[in-house]
Amino acid sequence: MHAQQEELPYHEIPEYPEDYSSGNVVARMIDGLGFRYYWATEGLEQKDLDYKTTEEGRTVFQTLQHIYGMSEMIMNAPESKPNVRPMDLSALTYEDLRAGTLKNLHSASQAVAGKNAADFENFKVIFQRGEKQTPFPYWNLINGMLSDCIYHAGQITMMRRTSGNPINPNISVFTGKVRD
Repeated sequence: MHAQQEELPYHEIPEYPEDYSSGNVVARMIDGLGFRYYWATEGLEQKDLDYKTTEEGRTVFQTLQHIYGMSEMIMNAPESKPNVRPMDLSALTYEDLRAGTLKNLHSASQAVAGKNAADFENFKVIFQRGEKQTPFPYWNLINGMLSDCIYHAGQITMMRRTSGNPINPNISVFTGKVRD
C-alpha cells in the first residue's frame, strides 16, 4: 500500500495513560511530537517542500529528512540499537519521510510506555561510524533529538504559513484533537 493511502498514526493524540510513570511521561512527549508533526506535514505541496527562509537555510524537505533521521534514533534508543552514520535518505519521498517518521514515533512511544526509571538506565543512544560506537544515556535524547524534532515541527508550521499553505486551523495541540 502506498504511504499516502495508509492510515497514519497521530491524526489525534492517543488517550492519556493511567499514571505518570517515567515511561508514560516520555511516551506522551513523543505522542505530542507525533501529533504536531502530523499536522505540520499534512498536505504539504511542492512549493512548501522547496521553501526555505534564507539561501543558506534548509528547505522544508531537508528539514523532513533531518526529522526522519532523528525519529529513527528516538525509535532505536529503547533497544540500544546503533544509529549507523552517515545515513542516506536521498531515495525517500515526502510521503516516505512523513509516513516513516510518524511510524517511528509511534513505535518509540509504544516501546517506552509503562517503563519505569530503572528501565531508562538501559536505554542508550548509540552513534556508529564504521566500527566505532559512541553511547549516550537516554537523557541526551530528551534534550537532543526529541526537543529538536518539536522545534523543527514548529519551523515547518511557520514556513508553510509563509509559503501560503497554513496548517489546519482546527487542530488543538492542547487537547490533541481536531475541533469541529
